[in-house]
Amino acid sequence: MVDYRVSEAATLLGVSPDTVRRWIDTGRLEATKTSSGRRMIDGVVLARFAQSLHEGRESTPPSRHSARNHLAGIVTNVVKDSVMAQVEVQAGPFRLVALISREAVEDLQLCPGSLVNAVVKATNVSIESPAH
Repeated sequence: MVDYRVSEAATLLGVSPDTVRRWIDTGRLEATKTSSGRRMIDGVVLARFAQSLHEGRESTPPSRHSARNHLAGIVTNVVKDSVMAQVEVQAGPFRLVALISREAVEDLQLCPGSLVNAVVKATNVSIESPAH
């Protein structure tokens, strides 16, 4: 299980840390406090919240396309079969879906709440773990 600081959650959601704090204060986003008073957000909770922010909205593609787009995101869902896996990522307002090997999912330990970098090149989306 992965927990995120307010600043990390803000980066993943594409908002300011103050916005994340307001969402926590109003009960819109669930968080816990550490013994030192730092607010932490469970990765699975953050993944669901990120997804809910953009449900029903059409994402507008950027006006410029680059073969080297790297988007920080959070895994919202992983569906595995015996060989392949479908990994869904919410990167700000963008929902990305990557089809990668089951072995890669297991090696990267991807699950809802995992922090990833989605690398978009042409029609392919690659998933990287910043820690690996």
